[in-house]
Amino acid sequence: MTIRVLIADDHAIVRSGLGMLINAQADMEVVAYAADGKEACEKAWEIRPDVVLMDLSMPPGENGLTATARLKETAPEIQVLVLTMHDDEEYLFRVLQAGAAGYILKSAPDLDLIAAIRSVNNGMAYLYPSATKSLIEEFLQMVKNGEEQAKYEILTDREKEVLVLIAKGFSNKEIAEQLTVSVKTVESHKAHIMEKLHLRTRPDLVRYAIKKGWLDFE
Repeated sequence: MTIRVLIADDHAIVRSGLGMLINAQADMEVVAYAADGKEACEKAWEIRPDVVLMDLSMPPGENGLTATARLKETAPEIQVLVLTMHDDEEYLFRVLQAGAAGYILKSAPDLDLIAAIRSVNNGMAYLYPSATKSLIEEFLQMVKNGEEQAKYEILTDREKEVLVLIAKGFSNKEIAEQLTVSVKTVESHKAHIMEKLHLRTRPDLVRYAIKKGWLDFE
């Protein structure tokens, strides 16, 4: 049987390249393309592909992570394989929480991507080798214990930068000057960080940054 694949990526050239690779396989066919999470869900609901190859970092509003969660909630029979450039435990945990069947890096060889699509289509989980066994075990243990997952919320690179500067004691005005942005922008980043991490105070942010190893005490 042919594996019917929907490709969701906000870059046309990436969609085209992936499409050529997948359509070159005797047992695969690309049945649809989407440029964002919202379109991916709508087309998946309509076409019912076997596998959705979902880029994680698509435009705000409905990124790959949000779309994956929605899709798995409404059409659990569709397998989602997340494609990302982020080799980071935060992204891995969030992808697993969203219900994706697999996680593979954009830097992975073509053969690995094809193998990943076949694996998730067969109902097997696929985790790229960099997603170590210890991370999976820790995640499963946390789920079993019902522990808070907040520390694995995804922060953007800029939010991490702002968080580190806050933790180091810089004021909003000083951070704005360092990053060449407005104070209002810094305050907005800080609010988003607090919301994502479920933190309330500056000391909470400091403790989080220390726990993540983002502060240099030399």
